[in-house]
Amino acid sequence: MRYARVSAGGRAMWARVGEEDVELLSGSPIETDPEVLGVLPRADAVWLPPVVPPVFYAVGMNYPRHIEHAARLGNPAAVVPERPEVGYRANNALTGHRTPIVRPAEVAGRFEAEPELVAVIGRTLRRATRDEARAAVFGWTVGNDVSARTWQHQDRTFWRSKNSDTFKPMGPWIETDVDALAQTTTLRVNGEVRAAFPTGDMVFDPFDYIVEITRHNTMLPGDVLWMGAESTCALAPGDTVEVEISGIGTLSNPVQREEEQGNRP
Repeated sequence: MRYARVSAGGRAMWARVGEEDVELLSGSPIETDPEVLGVLPRADAVWLPPVVPPVFYAVGMNYPRHIEHAARLGNPAAVVPERPEVGYRANNALTGHRTPIVRPAEVAGRFEAEPELVAVIGRTLRRATRDEARAAVFGWTVGNDVSARTWQHQDRTFWRSKNSDTFKPMGPWIETDVDALAQTTTLRVNGEVRAAFPTGDMVFDPFDYIVEITRHNTMLPGDVLWMGAESTCALAPGDTVEVEISGIGTLSNPVQREEEQGNRP
């Protein structure tokens, strides 16, 4: 099953996604069994981030080839992790399928995409076993971890390099019936393949992270866990970037300069 959040009549609504239509739902399918309120042609859907998480967890340096690449660039943090450690991102950075990634006017240097698998948590968890962690994943979606590398190197934290508005496209929907770790992740810019890799070729898988996180933190329904990427590629205004994970879907976003947005609220 595929679930999404869409804008209908200026209102954010949950939806069940079909081949041609989306069924508008009375509430979140993560915790309830919502009623169908209406139907919208899929072509008319305005896609929102498929979930707004209570907590936005994010993994870094979780693919061996990414670690090797970062080490060649001289990154002192580029070592194979000995245990699954997680970080956090900000919800303001989230944007949906087909909405613009906005490069801030102040950004110079490398502006990059990273294609990521995202786990969506479906139940409250504390001190989960691996089996409980696996059972707690409601479904899977697609993320694009956009980064401003100059800011990343200038700042003590990732507060603006990875958390600026629109830097975390996610969507287009949540797929509940897929073996996510058996898929292939593909990154395209303007239709050209820039990277492709086995989605499950991770140092630690999502269930390792959920077990570790819930030793200390209670995970809640709707929390998301972004799983890192094997490869990155440069983005420039005018590009269209696509992240496809087979069996889940394709997330597509145009890239724009901030000046093209006018006076955003």
